[in-house]
Amino acid sequence: MALDRLDALEDRIKDLVKLIQELKKKNAAAEEELKVVRQRLAEKDDSNRRWEQERIDIKSRIEKVLGDVELLECFEERKEVALDEDH
Repeated sequence: MALDRLDALEDRIKDLVKLIQELKKKNAAAEEELKVVRQRLAEKDDSNRRWEQERIDIKSRIEKVLGDVELLECFEERKEVALDEDH
């Protein structure tokens, strides 16, 4: 009777050891996957920052060009007014 209980306990312990080994493998795989995902996320964050900086730079350049165009339009208007006043 005692040997039967000991055999059953031994079987349960073996099952638990197998389960622990499987869980350790799954945990290691999950940790590796998490590492890869975090690395991809960091790369995407870097890419997003570069895109945002590029967008800001382009916006600044466009605003400068528009300012130059407005300045040219002002000069053209003054010229036209000056020419009209001469006549």
